[in-house]
Amino acid sequence: MDRFLLETFANHLDFERQLSLNTQKAYTADVAAYLEYCEANQIAPEQATPDFLEQYNYQLRVVEGLEAASVFRKMEGIKSFYKFLLIEHKIKEDPTRFLKSPKLAQKIPTQLTREEIDRLLSYPADTFEEIRTVTVVELLYAAGLRISELLNLRLENINTEEGWLMAFGKGGKQRFVPVHEAACKRLEQYLQVREQKFAGKEVDSELFLNKNGKKLSRVSVWKDLAALGRKVNLSRPLHPHLFRHTFASHLLQGGADLRSLQEMLGHANLTTTQIYTHLDVSDLKNKHKKYHPRG
Repeated sequence: MDRFLLETFANHLDFERQLSLNTQKAYTADVAAYLEYCEANQIAPEQATPDFLEQYNYQLRVVEGLEAASVFRKMEGIKSFYKFLLIEHKIKEDPTRFLKSPKLAQKIPTQLTREEIDRLLSYPADTFEEIRTVTVVELLYAAGLRISELLNLRLENINTEEGWLMAFGKGGKQRFVPVHEAACKRLEQYLQVREQKFAGKEVDSELFLNKNGKKLSRVSVWKDLAALGRKVNLSRPLHPHLFRHTFASHLLQGGADLRSLQEMLGHANLTTTQIYTHLDVSDLKNKHKKYHPRG
């Protein structure tokens, strides 16, 4: 396997395409596996044909039995690899140009009810960890942030007086997101407790810190959310992205337009945002019963 070629591709994903770290790792690993397959079949990747790519697709789907979502991701990584080879003038034609990725079933995002959100946000937090967790919930729900965006927030990225924050999304793209008054008040409360806890100590500049004054980790957030869910007797498991889904769904139900929601979520494509236009069937039934003449 050509390690230098793989490393150059990884640098391309990082510095030129500026993809998220997780995407970079996934694409690099997927291309490394593909290069090993090429080597095992004694074919240089630059000489691969569309038929060879179809053969590899078959290998993933049938021989290895991977799910459609996994095959889709791996083939997207390989498509990126061949676009990179085109840019580098290592090939004249892209062998993946006619390659069809498997169709993915569109998953309708789940969401919390307003009553469940109220239970979480009305929890009487009194310790630093509890106040931090409720503030995390408030901010995830108020701004629709991804977990990486939340954890990378620094003190200078937030303006509670004017009610906005600056989030850094995928590829380092920044966007301003409005934050309502209730969330700003919760943030100010957390900031006071944060200042009291770490007064006179050297700490990281991120907004959310662990007990040692270091940037809070994803694992800690998941554990904190699970603990809070148990304390307020929620039956469903909580995870950070659930609040992003809930933010988007509740805004649309309240009358927000798709373009504004797209901007707030930081979606590059409006199609991604449109998944939130699904109908709440229970609400639809209630309205049908209320307004139909024979309801």
